[in-house]
Amino acid sequence: MHPIATMCRVLGVSPGGYYAHLTRPPSARARADAELSARIAEIHCRSRQTYGAPRIHAELKEQGIRVGCKRVARLMRAAGLKGVSRRNWIITTVRDRHARPAPDLVERNFTAAAPNCLWVADITYIPTRAGFLYLAVVLDVFSRRIVGWAMETYLRTELVLKALDMALEQRHALGVIHHSDQGSQYTSLAFGKRCELAGVRPSMGTVGDCFDNAMCESFFATLECELLNRRSFKTQVEARIAIFDFIEGWYNPHRRHSALDYLSPINYERSYSAKADFRSPTPSTETG
Repeated sequence: MHPIATMCRVLGVSPGGYYAHLTRPPSARARADAELSARIAEIHCRSRQTYGAPRIHAELKEQGIRVGCKRVARLMRAAGLKGVSRRNWIITTVRDRHARPAPDLVERNFTAAAPNCLWVADITYIPTRAGFLYLAVVLDVFSRRIVGWAMETYLRTELVLKALDMALEQRHALGVIHHSDQGSQYTSLAFGKRCELAGVRPSMGTVGDCFDNAMCESFFATLECELLNRRSFKTQVEARIAIFDFIEGWYNPHRRHSALDYLSPINYERSYSAKADFRSPTPSTETG
């Protein structure tokens, strides 16, 4: 619509520079950025469009690609890619004022030196067009791994018992601390009896303080922003399948955590086991 010479004069560039730009091949930096952008897009897609720059940077590092996190962030902005963000979670705990809670054995110290030392547990709801589902989880503090979970249409004690039974069946833990809030399901006689029979040490935080069970709240926030905010479920069966796929197909085996050196829960436990086996002395085969 306008002469090249006029546009170059208005934009402050030379006509010779413009024509050279048309025929000049992309620079080495531009070619490297294009290749890296393709890898970033692939990782972002594989993460279910949830990873931001830090986790994508960790994935690239594991693939042997040395690149700065700021460069990854710049290329993500240019490609319109971004991770998901969290919002506040709704508290659903109902306390039984007549029940006697367990002591707080954790006191907000959510650290563990090994698996099966400290578990945290909580309940949340999953909205569907057919009504609410309720999800109870048991999380190992050491690796952030979900070791037990259950979904039902009710909030009775049986829900948390199913999650606990799954954790005990998978981990065979003895003497583990099980920390929760003071919801009526956890303060019930049936739950206390099950803990006693299994050798589990129940622990409970104070009333109405989310920081006393912050690690479990953090998992629910991740579940919300990476799955629930991005999907709506027509049926409860559809929600059950999606939750199963998120926990067992993504979160436990693949999702990277900054607190775990950007490893997934399962890979973090494998790394711990490999180091423990390496430190263990090899039995001598010599005979006297």
